[in-house]
Amino acid sequence: MTKKEILKLLSFLQEKRLINDQQYQELLNNKASSFSELEKDLRRKILVSDEDWTQAKAVFFDMEYINLSGKVINSEILNILPQDLAENYRMVVFNKDGKKIEAGLVDPGNLKAMEALNFLARKNQYNIKFYIISEDSYRAALKQYETLGEEVGAALDTAEAIFAPKDETIDDDDGKGFTEVIKSAPVSKIVSVVLRHAIEGRASDIHIEPVGNQSKIRYRIDGVLHTTIVLPIYVHSALVSRIKVMSNLKIDETRIPQDGRIRIKIHNKDVDFRISTIPLMGNEKVVMRILETPEKAPTFEELGFMGESGKRAMKNIQKPNGMFLVTGPTGSGKSTTLFAALSSLNQEGVNIATLEDPVEYYVPGVNQSQVRPEVGFTFASGLRALLRQDPDIIMVGEIRDNETAELSIHAGLTGHFVLSTLHTNDALGAIPRMFDMHIEPFLLASTLNVVIAQRLVRKICEKCKKEEKLPDNVLAEIKQTMETIPESSFYGGSKKGKYTFYRGEGCAQCGGTGYKGRLAIVEAIDITKEMKDIVAKGFDRQAVEAELAKQNFITMDQDGVIKAALGLTTVEEILRVSKG
Repeated sequence: MTKKEILKLLSFLQEKRLINDQQYQELLNNKASSFSELEKDLRRKILVSDEDWTQAKAVFFDMEYINLSGKVINSEILNILPQDLAENYRMVVFNKDGKKIEAGLVDPGNLKAMEALNFLARKNQYNIKFYIISEDSYRAALKQYETLGEEVGAALDTAEAIFAPKDETIDDDDGKGFTEVIKSAPVSKIVSVVLRHAIEGRASDIHIEPVGNQSKIRYRIDGVLHTTIVLPIYVHSALVSRIKVMSNLKIDETRIPQDGRIRIKIHNKDVDFRISTIPLMGNEKVVMRILETPEKAPTFEELGFMGESGKRAMKNIQKPNGMFLVTGPTGSGKSTTLFAALSSLNQEGVNIATLEDPVEYYVPGVNQSQVRPEVGFTFASGLRALLRQDPDIIMVGEIRDNETAELSIHAGLTGHFVLSTLHTNDALGAIPRMFDMHIEPFLLASTLNVVIAQRLVRKICEKCKKEEKLPDNVLAEIKQTMETIPESSFYGGSKKGKYTFYRGEGCAQCGGTGYKGRLAIVEAIDITKEMKDIVAKGFDRQAVEAELAKQNFITMDQDGVIKAALGLTTVEEILRVSKG
């Protein structure tokens, strides 16, 4: 790899403002012997989106870039390259004009992929033009080979012969047995297809539940459940048993709830599924939480920490000791916020230890422990042990009881930096909640640095975003909320009197929902010297309100309205979350 090639790549990154002058000079002296080495080094040092990086690769390899997300590909064109080859070589054919075909590939250095398609092209007298595509583009195209219904339907035809009610029963003594049957091809196929489509559809949870004479499969996407496919009830028990086998749970135990974990490779990426089964009337229900660690941790701003809230979070994450507390209900993104914080703190010179239940995100270089109450390894006993492990930074997944709260406070007092979460509805509620756990006000005042509360709202799909006219009564409510926001707390170009709002019409890219992705609406209380005095004296509400006014504090609802005015989310979504 020549200096000229590196120069070409860096000039593009600088032109796009993805690197600054200092980074340009540092990266210019890269001694990488191959592009993959260079890519690994650059992606570690600079934050760049996959689409931007794919465009940079196109410049380096002197090829054209194309984004296939949201593009509908004719099945006849797609099937020029069979699905198994498309998956093997991470390449798709997306366009055909006469004898000319266009193909996109993720890895332009994969000569075998090009050879394979060239061979097919020669056979059919096609001329090929290759483009570089991102991983997201590739997955969007790959999803179009077959719909979930078609793939499951094919497996179901076979499953019907095995599981549909009939006169003869499955004989456990015929050498096959029920355990073998649930490992059979049709059931395995249905489960693997359901898991793969959940990942491709950006689902966070999968629900497999019996409803009357049906087995309903629902995906939670961007916080909302959608029914994806409905199967006949006779296949339900076999699906549940197959999932139990994969997660090492007891197949014959259907009377009590069970918890397990599955780790499988999907699209060359290890994905963890946290499994929970519970007996219902007649059948069991399974819920699977998808724990997919992103390739790189999100920044606070990417999560939705903007304006004063973002500044407070960034300022307090740099403190050497004390407590960084995040609150909110289950599913409000607390773990992701702590993951972002830990990743920014993760350096060679510090020892970071965590206690979690369960470990949701794996962070290289961080000592992560899973609590196991059944063997006495609780948050409290684990925290005692951690304090003997010479930690600089401790993350306690959740403060659930008095003992854990007390130990966390003492850890913060003795020079450690403690990150943790608490279940309260807002940031203000965290302090009385700690008092309820018998934490002395003066100890809490000495330890607490910041309290952050958050909820997740769905982001408007950028591809189909359009301006929206709100009903008069809703607009009046929004105007009233905006009038209560201090002038200095607006950010990103929003301001009082600017009442333009947006919604997504629905398109192929967002699955017709008008939303794609989520972000947090946030409120953050800085525990300043004045606030510490108020906490130490018992947290007088009037004094608190006066101090919050000085901080230009805004509530989650107010932050949500600002984000709606910026076109990041809809007013409908803010009302759904705030009224929920």
